[in-house]
Amino acid sequence: MEQKIVNVFLASPRGFCAGVDRAVEIVKKTINKFGAPVYVRHEIVHNQFVVENLRSLGAIFVEELSEIKDKSRPVIFSAHGVPKKVINEAKLNNIIYIDATCPLVTKVHKEAEMLAKEEFNIIFIGHKNHPEVIGTIGQIDNNYITLIENKDDVDSYFPKIKNNKFAYITQTTLSVDDTLEIISLLKKKYPSIKEPIKSDICYATTNRQEAVKQIAGKCDLFLIVGSKSSSNSQRLVEVAKRFGCKESILMHSDQALPVDKIKNSKNIGISSGASAPEILVENLIKEIKSITNIKLEEVITSVEK
Repeated sequence: MEQKIVNVFLASPRGFCAGVDRAVEIVKKTINKFGAPVYVRHEIVHNQFVVENLRSLGAIFVEELSEIKDKSRPVIFSAHGVPKKVINEAKLNNIIYIDATCPLVTKVHKEAEMLAKEEFNIIFIGHKNHPEVIGTIGQIDNNYITLIENKDDVDSYFPKIKNNKFAYITQTTLSVDDTLEIISLLKKKYPSIKEPIKSDICYATTNRQEAVKQIAGKCDLFLIVGSKSSSNSQRLVEVAKRFGCKESILMHSDQALPVDKIKNSKNIGISSGASAPEILVENLIKEIKSITNIKLEEVITSVEK
């Protein structure tokens, strides 16, 4: 009897974005320059494999600067960015700090600062408690900025400053489609609302979502490699479901391979979040190959430079 072949569609672009790659390299180069240990405030990027690898080289991960035992050692701020008070705390304690904030996150920080100077009511679209959101809100006086997570929040939003100046900014790793819905409601409510000159959602997030959209409709199963704490990976799962593949699963470090679902699928889609290294995708493909015969096709929707 002829053995079944499963079509595996590999989304491209996928995996590491330039900001993540840069942040990981900053940690490695800091260890090379200063020797081990070096401290990293928060996970440098949201991926356990990457974090463990850097830990083996001599990185110590902390959530707050107060946890640093040896203040003579350098500390690196993660790609997600930090509130200004953290930088001030480092200066106060004479700690050498290296800022690995993604330049596209820094762009949003600068926007918030400029809008606050001009006394705008800033509506910040993002996910509560995400480190990027905490970092951005921490750039300015809280009176100028309000976090909105969903469409209901638009209805209940009430400006803190009594003027008619409104602007919005967004977290860089959101779902493009969800954000457009919220923005269109904001524009209805405040027709003169100021928007970013260029979208705050980063090109890597947009490109990865677009690649998943192209594949999802023909897949019985979609596997997204990434961590539970990774916003952009979670959004890829949601995009796959929304665009036609209801059986979309986040393949995080504790997630067992869905063997039965793989065996029952004709077409499987695979992608990975911007903080997931390519070796994890390669390992997943090897595991699928051990279960069934596959025909692998890479679907390239854009090329990142």
